Amino acid sequence: MKIIKNSLQIQKISMELIRKNKSIGFVPTMGALHSGHVSLIKKSVSQNDITVVSVYVNPIQFGPNEDYKRYPRPVNDDIEICKKNGVDYLFLPSNETLYDKDFSTYVTVDKLSGIMCGVTRPVHFRGVATVVSKLFNIVMPDRAYFGLKDYQQYVIIKRMVKDLNFRTKVIGCPIIREKSGLAMSSRNTYLSPEAK
Repeated sequence: MKIIKNSLQIQKISMELIRKNKSIGFVPTMGALHSGHVSLIKKSVSQNDITVVSVYVNPIQFGPNEDYKRYPRPVNDDIEICKKNGVDYLFLPSNETLYDKDFSTYVTVDKLSGIMCGVTRPVHFRGVATVVSKLFNIVMPDRAYFGLKDYQQYVIIKRMVKDLNFRTKVIGCPIIREKSGLAMSSRNTYLSPEAK
């Protein structure tokens, strides 16, 4: 597995893979990988010649007073999980890599972003759509894998891909749950046993 931190470098690798008719599967994540993420990675490995995983905690999808600063970032554990599960390239961009200081272009999927979770998190889906569109432009995957735990996000990304003519097919994958039945999430580490 190769770890890439530069967006132009991973883009160049993807372009070469496309020229060689190699299929690229992509799993975009915010890290703190768990069995749900592993299920997405395994699906990608089984369906594509090359699998790319990104780990990036995207600041523009967090609103004021949300948990951006304390979001779990066990990068070394994430690297090991990717290595063990057949990932070919791990993309670890920095904020500076993805967002210039004068960054001013955002992607908004109207209607779908203003309902359900979007009511209480008004900037969230704009941030998600923007970063995913950037990652799709950088990685240029044939297929991208998203867990259906975040169903509204999945629907919004599918709409964005259709409306903006991305080459990527968005694939929704089943929810993976803890023994208790709780859907696996990186944020479950915040919960006490009683809260779970």
